[in-house]
Amino acid sequence: MLLLLIEDDLALGKALLKLLQPHYRLEWVRTLSAAKQYLAVTDADLVLLDLGLPDGDGLHWLQQFRRHQHTQPVLILSARDQLDERVQGLDTGADDYLVKPFEADELLARIRVLLRRSAGSAHPVITAGALEYTPHTDTFILSGDPLTLPPMEHRLLQTLIMAKGRVVPRERLLQQWYGTGNGGDSNTLDVHIHSLRKRLGRERVVTVRGQGYRLASL
Repeated sequence: MLLLLIEDDLALGKALLKLLQPHYRLEWVRTLSAAKQYLAVTDADLVLLDLGLPDGDGLHWLQQFRRHQHTQPVLILSARDQLDERVQGLDTGADDYLVKPFEADELLARIRVLLRRSAGSAHPVITAGALEYTPHTDTFILSGDPLTLPPMEHRLLQTLIMAKGRVVPRERLLQQWYGTGNGGDSNTLDVHIHSLRKRLGRERVVTVRGQGYRLASL
């Protein structure tokens, strides 16, 4: 499961990374604009949303998020603890509201509940032509046969197929693997792209010059 954390507090963000990464894939951004850019190419399974961000109010962002028909569960994490503020957050489109500071076990429990609710009894399959991906089991099938990949290539293909035909910026892939500000080995990414093309067919992983990569439906 992929979680997106929108939180500008550096200490809290690092603490949540340490808490959640053993259980989930976690992406962390510190502004609303970065969240918008991320969600333009990747569908997170759940969003953890702070309200007081440097470039705007989280409630306004949430309102726009729902207007654009995004249905992923949203859990607000906020120090705003008044009853009317919590009610407003839920009425705006949040699925749950947790007041800071909170206990780690309670956060994990609420995340589990929201993910169970969103999954329901259905296990959706994402397709790109003959390639199928089931998020619930984190498995691929290509032309009817199971597709097993090395961990880095599996994650790369997962990111590409969840973008549903949209271009995934090269910088996003480097940040995802190496972390913001850690540079990242661009040559290593090229090696993984090359290897993935050998397994899937060169035409399936498309380079969009000056932008990044997308997965073709073949």
